[in-house]
Amino acid sequence: MKKMNILITGGAGFLGSKLATKLVYLGYNVFIVDLQFYSNDSLDHLISFDNFHFSKSDIRNEKIVKKIVKNMDYIIPLAALVGAPLCDKKKKIAVDTNVNAIKKIIKFSKKKQKLIYLTSNSGYGIGQKDKFCDENSPLNPVSLYGRTKNESEKLVMKRKNCVCFRLATVFGYSFRMRTDLLVNNFVYTAMSTNALKIFEGSFRRNFIHIDDVVDGIIFSIQNFNKLKNNVYNMGLSSANITKLELAKKIKKFIPKVKITKILNQQDPDKRDYFVSNDKIERKGFAAKKSLESGIIELIKVFKKNLKKYKNNY
Repeated sequence: MKKMNILITGGAGFLGSKLATKLVYLGYNVFIVDLQFYSNDSLDHLISFDNFHFSKSDIRNEKIVKKIVKNMDYIIPLAALVGAPLCDKKKKIAVDTNVNAIKKIIKFSKKKQKLIYLTSNSGYGIGQKDKFCDENSPLNPVSLYGRTKNESEKLVMKRKNCVCFRLATVFGYSFRMRTDLLVNNFVYTAMSTNALKIFEGSFRRNFIHIDDVVDGIIFSIQNFNKLKNNVYNMGLSSANITKLELAKKIKKFIPKVKITKILNQQDPDKRDYFVSNDKIERKGFAAKKSLESGIIELIKVFKKNLKKYKNNY
């Protein structure tokens, strides 16, 4: 049986490095394209595998895109500028990477090639107080990041032969660690300062462990025809909680941390929603790793070398 060829752009990043690792271990031919802005060693543990292939290239370059998409069975475009602050700081690069590079992939890929696209459920913006957001809820992104990702989702869905996931806020350890993500950041801050200053503490989020995201993507590869041409929320259904509730969960494991509520301060990437993951769960996939297990994991990681992760994004 022919091994499937899987291309991951941005495959050296937070999510990509974990996904690439599991796919290589499962025996897929994995092709990574990444500029390695933030880390040049997140995939070093895969160098000895014959089914691992790496190219340090820029997917904004049309010639490179045309070359790399050839002979791929699956294309998973993860290369992006992520998060509201970074996209606001580098607007042109954000649009070129998050939207224009996707247009190039669509232009040069063949319709028979399968595309798995991930965006954020930040596109829901501010949801109704007593209602869960599902895949039919209106999209109201308030950040450039949210707008670029939503635009690319529309392009991918129009192309078809695709599966699109709207991810909850991801947490957990990766080979290319990020400390800007909310759970990761709260645990890191609690351990380094013994304090959590919470503003807009009633704002709601859904969360998901990075290992569950990886398993969800692999599930979509193995069940592509059952899922294709649809958008799915992907999150941990038991982890629809407020920022303040998250802080209190962390305090259970770091008792000395002091939680302070800050008034009159706003988040530039306003997100306030609970999310329904029923659609993907009905198809047979459900996230499993709890917030508590992720908090314990992060404490172990940061306890080993807290200074290593300072300002890493």
